[in-house]
Amino acid sequence: MVSMISEGVKVSVETFYQQDYSNPLQSEFMFAYRITIENHNSFPVKLQSRHWHIFDSDGSYREVEGEGVVGMQPVISAGEEYQYVSGCNLHTEMGRMQGAYLMENLHTKERFEVNIPAFEMITPFKYN
Repeated sequence: MVSMISEGVKVSVETFYQQDYSNPLQSEFMFAYRITIENHNSFPVKLQSRHWHIFDSDGSYREVEGEGVVGMQPVISAGEEYQYVSGCNLHTEMGRMQGAYLMENLHTKERFEVNIPAFEMITPFKYN
């Protein structure tokens, strides 16, 4: 698991290779990731949008942007956390993701970025 705190918000990421949804012969490797967002601020925040940078080990790169996460724009109260699971497909056995969330302080309506730490997605057989 990797974690990072920025702007008073801690983001932790765990990754899981999804063998049942992958097809190595077709260069399709599916990974799931569980993200926990902890609000260490004294005010509630709303996750407005996400911006991902996705790197495949063959040198390919893509960006993904969108509102919220998994169809939600969660409000995270002071001292609370929010957790979700999503996924990413790669064309190689390993890759990396990192990004940022655009958050809003619900007291002041000020928007700010929270960094998502870089995390690796590696198939178990690549460790051998």
